[in-house]
Amino acid sequence: MHDAPSALQRLLDIMARLRDPQTGCPWDREQDFASIAPYSIEEAYEVADTIAREDWDSLPDELGDLLLQVVYHAQMADEKGMFDFATVARMIGDKMVRRHPHVFGNAPAEAGQWETGKAQERLARNRGGTLDDVPVGLPALLRARKLSARAARTGFDWDTVGEVAAKVDEELDELKVELESGDRAKIFDELGDVLFTLATLARKLDMDPEACLRQANAKFTRRFTAVEHDLAARGLALTDVDVRTMEAGWQAVKRRERAAQPQD
Repeated sequence: MHDAPSALQRLLDIMARLRDPQTGCPWDREQDFASIAPYSIEEAYEVADTIAREDWDSLPDELGDLLLQVVYHAQMADEKGMFDFATVARMIGDKMVRRHPHVFGNAPAEAGQWETGKAQERLARNRGGTLDDVPVGLPALLRARKLSARAARTGFDWDTVGEVAAKVDEELDELKVELESGDRAKIFDELGDVLFTLATLARKLDMDPEACLRQANAKFTRRFTAVEHDLAARGLALTDVDVRTMEAGWQAVKRRERAAQPQD
């Protein structure tokens, strides 16, 4: 087993050197919290993608990229006298102990104790509203699911999946009305309602809407690329054919995929 403290200290030293005003990297020196934040989000998604692909050989590298984002923010904060990496590590350690009294204390394990702990922390930060600490910067579908889940804990929820599915139909009908009207502002609003309700349906099914959409994106990419390759094998490009030909190719790809699936 490698020496984790030494490896971590080396990374902290590297980051400090990169940010050194005299001898550091010009690009790294000019970064700030706002400019680095998008990279932090991107690296988190790359970790999720690596796990989804079960690329375990690449996972340590991707986790390292994500860890670097924490180190980067901590270094910038340390330079401003705000906090340092040790503060970050101590605070998350304290939080884990606090939220697991059944492991680190004598309290019995109880359902909902994690959320109870979070609610108490929100009150301590004067953010007692049910939805106050759902991050605005989350991807919209993921935030919609979290908002729906947080509201559901107060009892503001449908009883069954079927009721949510019916709400999806209702929202789609309202969208169709506005499509007929041609009012783009109302179409925009109703389309948002459809997406929010679909995120709620995913939550009710205990599914991640982002993961569902990622799978749909991958499926679309796979099938569209296959259509393109099939046309290329016939000496054709997508721009050489009409939409009916593309649709026929799409259906052919779907049939091949179904035929290739294991049969029970």
